[in-house]
Amino acid sequence: MGWRLAHIFRHPIKAHGREALTQVKLSEGRCLPFDRHWAVAHEAAHLMPGWNACMNFTRGAKTPALQAIMAELDEATGELTLTHPLRDALHFDPDTAEGQSAFLNWVAPLMAGGRAQPARLVKAGRGMTDTPFESVSILNLSSLRALSQRVGRDLGLDRWRANLWLDGLAPWEEFDLIGRELVIGGARLRVVERIGRCRATMVDCATGRIDVNTLDALEEGYGHTDFGVYAEVISGGAVACGDSVELRP
Repeated sequence: MGWRLAHIFRHPIKAHGREALTQVKLSEGRCLPFDRHWAVAHEAAHLMPGWNACMNFTRGAKTPALQAIMAELDEATGELTLTHPLRDALHFDPDTAEGQSAFLNWVAPLMAGGRAQPARLVKAGRGMTDTPFESVSILNLSSLRALSQRVGRDLGLDRWRANLWLDGLAPWEEFDLIGRELVIGGARLRVVERIGRCRATMVDCATGRIDVNTLDALEEGYGHTDFGVYAEVISGGAVACGDSVELRP
């Protein structure tokens, strides 16, 4: 079959920076460790205990500049470093009052006017994924190449906020995996559903500015605005870039 895991990413603060990894240990029923571990509740949020829908948080679909944030998490200390082309680097502890204040001051100049402004960092005791279950997003490099060819430019990896990128599949073959199981390294995942996309994917992550209408390109070319699939971990284990990917019956 020749499928392999090409890239791994996590996003410590939901919609506020991505981090490339070479390996990670997955756990049953959980998203990547520290993926969407924090989220930024805005001033109009109505939060319930535990998981909350993305409408309660500041995100790239509403504020394109957020897409240009990069993140680096020190798992030993819980401290984060965020970078952005328009801001000095910020190193802080998101679990302290001082760290939260520093973060809110740092991100404020990036926020779009007329939108509910960021109010506080929150945690849910689980990853604040876009799905009610703790999901792992799996994307297909061949589908990215096909869509890039359609729009006439390389769309890159970052705008899609993926966890795992697979190589070796045919374009859009990931949609055929729904209900199937994948073995990646030492972990096993069940593919659950397609990922519906939003305006955040229209943003060039090098600049934080909209540069291409990915949603129109998907709709006009393929009759939908889906890109990638969500999966759940059904058996934990270590995965690493370069691992083979096996499809189970």
